[in-house]
Amino acid sequence: MTSLPCGASISPAASQSSTMLPSYCGSPNCHKLSYTRFGQLPSLVNKQSFKGSHKIGIKCSYTDPGIRNNPASGTIDVVAEVKTERIVILGGSGFVGSAICKAAVSKGIEVTSISRSGRPSYSGSWVDQVTWLTGDVFYANWDEVLPGATAVVSTLGGFGSEEQMQRINGEANVVAVNAAKEYGIPKFILISVHDYNLPSFLLSSGYFTGKRKAESEVLSKYPSSGVVFRPGFIYGKRKVDGFEIPLDLIGEPLEKLLNAVENFTKPLNSLPASDLVLAPPVSVDDLASAVVNAINDDDCFGVFTIEQIKEAARAVKV
Repeated sequence: MTSLPCGASISPAASQSSTMLPSYCGSPNCHKLSYTRFGQLPSLVNKQSFKGSHKIGIKCSYTDPGIRNNPASGTIDVVAEVKTERIVILGGSGFVGSAICKAAVSKGIEVTSISRSGRPSYSGSWVDQVTWLTGDVFYANWDEVLPGATAVVSTLGGFGSEEQMQRINGEANVVAVNAAKEYGIPKFILISVHDYNLPSFLLSSGYFTGKRKAESEVLSKYPSSGVVFRPGFIYGKRKVDGFEIPLDLIGEPLEKLLNAVENFTKPLNSLPASDLVLAPPVSVDDLASAVVNAINDDDCFGVFTIEQIKEAARAVKV
């Protein structure tokens, strides 16, 4: 703790900290503004929690010159707000979205999910810690969803006709990006897709053009805080209609194999569509960890390749 005038006090545990709070002593003989370090929120004199932040109160006692340890000396409260993360996940009940919800909750992040299916049918302790909303991004009442959020994460995407893929992969995300920007949300994170080194005529399909349209919107509206993740095949235990599909039985050994032979396969990377075979799969848990890293790191922005996604995930796991 830095030196405080007139006996401003804080508990010993709070001295091992990283944040500075200004404290002003109210004594007529002391007009100094000093700063108290704190880090462990529960150790402070007074704490109130509410959505999006914590209120921290620190009592500062003062005495006049020549008076020592006078219990009648006055006290004042110094209150400051400390930001906590609150995120909105679009498509949070899906395969990727639910993994992100779970990872975020485990790190103390407040999570709201909006999806057409609402709360998932399966159970888990983390499920009860998420606010599940049912809705469509095209008709969402953003007043009930976005105020107070520190980031929006979109997992929206899917297959279908050309028109359907353009709408869900592209237009839906564009609507979400613009809503987030309008409400002053500081960060937008998009789950996009690796291009697999495909020839241009295949990349012109509604799936890829929709994804790239969404990417462009994120990077233009959020040039210094927008994040685009481009994973390849995502594996994990996927729940569909009450059944669990163990995609990890294929994805995990394939990822290990491709990582092991990476140096030998690099010369083939320039071949058209080579990444359909050579791009390593990504664990859904790694992708979720990378998203958590992006939420917490203000310096994290731009487009992330498969390898960069895994690097970001490792930063969270360390």
